[in-house]
Amino acid sequence: MNGTRRVTANLPVALLDGACKATGRGITETLVAGLTLLKRTAAARKAARLRGRLHLDVDLEASRERARR
Repeated sequence: MNGTRRVTANLPVALLDGACKATGRGITETLVAGLTLLKRTAAARKAARLRGRLHLDVDLEASRERARR
């Protein structure tokens, strides 16, 4: 991480308590886990949109010609 930022947020008690119980961690760790999951989900969604749109010009036969031991 590139440092930290102190934030103040009004969160529903039941939601925060449920999330902490689900992770088995404290508030900060639970929030970090949730934000990390959101970031990963967005990256996966972006990768899925690229499916079938990335064209590679690769010579498979040449790429298989590597030194064998």
